[in-house]
Amino acid sequence: MTYHHGDLRRALLAQTASAIAEDGVAKLSMRALAKRAGVSNAAPTYHFGDKAGLLTALAAEGFELLAEAMSRIDDSGLVARGVAYVEFALACPSHFTVMFQPRLLHDDDPELVAARQRAWAALSVGVAVTRSGPDADFGVAAWSLVHGYATLVLSGAVEPEDALSQARAVAAHLVAGSEGSG
Repeated sequence: MTYHHGDLRRALLAQTASAIAEDGVAKLSMRALAKRAGVSNAAPTYHFGDKAGLLTALAAEGFELLAEAMSRIDDSGLVARGVAYVEFALACPSHFTVMFQPRLLHDDDPELVAARQRAWAALSVGVAVTRSGPDADFGVAAWSLVHGYATLVLSGAVEPEDALSQARAVAAHLVAGSEGSG
């Protein structure tokens, strides 16, 4: 079976996300990915070099999607951006998982570094609005809160009826706690 696609690189990334969702990142192999996509064993290597290159491309794509999710909302506040962060994590769990495992990636890849910076900048807008200017420690606290919440939901440790409503309430606590401090 030969797989023909206008954008094989994109198709391989989609298959990678799907394989990770089904079996986890540890079981992902370039050979299995090629078989899954219906391409030669050499095709994934041609596009990504190695498994770390493949995961790096998936992580970079994830950071781009995350930056877009936080930037496209009308509200520049931290709560709205935090909810967008959680919404992204729930919609793209394979990307989310890989994005934060630097030991699996080519961590110095220029596309990955740039995408990471765009995502951080998008979250930082909410921090600056909330704190009336940049605040690195508060930014890390905000990121930790929304990232931790998303991770808890994805792992099943927290099973809310409505994860986004709860994310909004959780993020609101951080914002409410920041009033008068700083």
